[in-house]
Amino acid sequence: MAILIDGTTRVICQGITGASGSFHTKGCLDYGTQVVGGVTPGKGGQKDDNGLPIFDTVRQAVAETGAGATMIFVPPPFAGDSVLEAADAGIPVICCITEGIPVQDMVRVRARLEGYPDSVLIGPNCPGLITPGRRVSGEGPSAVFEGGCKIGIMPGYIHTAREDAATGKAVGIISRSGTLTYEAVWQTSVLGIGQSTCVGIGGDPVRGLGFIELLELFNDDPGTDGVVMIGEIGGSDEANAGAWIEANMRKPVTAFIAGRTAPPGKRMGHAGAIIGGADDTAQAKMDSLRGNGVQVCESPADLGVGMADALGVGAGVQAGAQTGAGQ
Repeated sequence: MAILIDGTTRVICQGITGASGSFHTKGCLDYGTQVVGGVTPGKGGQKDDNGLPIFDTVRQAVAETGAGATMIFVPPPFAGDSVLEAADAGIPVICCITEGIPVQDMVRVRARLEGYPDSVLIGPNCPGLITPGRRVSGEGPSAVFEGGCKIGIMPGYIHTAREDAATGKAVGIISRSGTLTYEAVWQTSVLGIGQSTCVGIGGDPVRGLGFIELLELFNDDPGTDGVVMIGEIGGSDEANAGAWIEANMRKPVTAFIAGRTAPPGKRMGHAGAIIGGADDTAQAKMDSLRGNGVQVCESPADLGVGMADALGVGAGVQAGAQTGAGQ
């Protein structure tokens, strides 16, 4: 099973006629995602480069296609309003890939989203989310998958469905970092561990779903055997998640915190990755998580092995397993 999305999810793209929207819509289609249309105001009634119908509004797109999820590639000045338009149209899963949205815009969006309890936001400034499909043919980037759903920019071919995993296990992955999300996916896939759903929550200080909301979903998902959680400097989300894990989590969690060498007061890549106090440092977060019983990796290179150990599947035995990662 999975959380948030699966192979039946029908997806639209807001900003489908832009360079990024068009390119990544094709990538999602190639993976097997049911992308059913897109939205660009003023271009309604046309077809995009992938042959998909374009609508002027999200409400029109939902009415015509029955979409249950959207990915947003709208430029930063307009992306906040695009999120709210999607929520107002009743879309349950809203994934905003756009980077650089003004913080004040996201503060307004977060407040307005409280009026739409049936919609959840992933991002912004994130790689998206994916529930892997089964590999039916091919290897590596040329592999063909079915039954999955990829919303965003992640390389689908490195992901492994439980059915293709040598261990028969699957883990959820939650990460503030896009590239470290891929690293965790690759390592677990190579070790014969699949992924139920992978969610990049984004690196902005004001965003949608966080660690705790997703941990709760994974905790209740029978198709998830454990969780890899990747955080970074800045904010208190990781410490709060650790307390929640200690009190509620029934499955093993392996964590990594990026930014151990970051100097205080200097933003490191993500808008939210800045040390503003002693509790914001990577070491403080690692100590806090360990105090809550979470297995914390010293290096991102240990994420796969750490998760394998936590699941009791014997990482050494699984190294080199033939998996959906294209090995």
